[in-house]
Amino acid sequence: MAADLSRYDDCLRLLTALPERVPTLQVVVVNGSAVTGGWDEHSDLDVEAWCSGDAATTYDAVLALVRQELAVDHVWELPEATWPTGRQCFVHLQPDAADLGRPTRLLDVVVQTTPDRLTMDTRRHGVPLVLHDPDRLLVLEDDDEAEMEAQRRQAVAQTSARRQTAAWLVERAIARGDRAEATALHLRFAVEPLVRLLRIQHCPARHDFGLRYLRTDLPAGMAERVEAVLPGPDLVVRTRAAFAWQDEVLRELR
Repeated sequence: MAADLSRYDDCLRLLTALPERVPTLQVVVVNGSAVTGGWDEHSDLDVEAWCSGDAATTYDAVLALVRQELAVDHVWELPEATWPTGRQCFVHLQPDAADLGRPTRLLDVVVQTTPDRLTMDTRRHGVPLVLHDPDRLLVLEDDDEAEMEAQRRQAVAQTSARRQTAAWLVERAIARGDRAEATALHLRFAVEPLVRLLRIQHCPARHDFGLRYLRTDLPAGMAERVEAVLPGPDLVVRTRAAFAWQDEVLRELR
């Protein structure tokens, strides 16, 4: 079922018309949960655009028009070094984004320089809603499978090799009563590698998506099982359960 984007109609109209006012824009799409699933009343609208020439100049022009045409409350611009070939910002169209008593209106905008060949893997990012691509520069094509398989193999090998060291680090912090350190280490070495293994097993194309989208990407009930080993009371019980689950998945992946 297509996502209901109607609360962003004004934004979509502006985004569709942007290339007429910023001619360097070559491709403009909506992606994220609007096309991959999980869209709800608190989803932001993910917008990705590619341009000719200097991306920073086009980004500045786009943001200026967004500020001019929409009722912008505030903007968070990520540091320039975040994207080697572009810029990103979060445009808040209402105050107090954490107030979920009303539908969210927030744009996540990325502007990049168009590469020599522009591709998008629909297994990872869904089929984008294309707002502008007159020259059909965007090609829907899977990422290099050999490269992704190499990344997955390395992740499995590292998790297996690190297993005993990782458990020692968490258990030591717990034994010392260093709760903050133990919590951080538990997430880093027990939970996050476990989720990576589960993704490799059940959703290999999105193996590196971390703790997000678990209900979308993992089998029914598995997200709840992961949540049961997140930091909480009896951390030693939770961390031992997480490492035992790592062992189980590692055996299956071998």
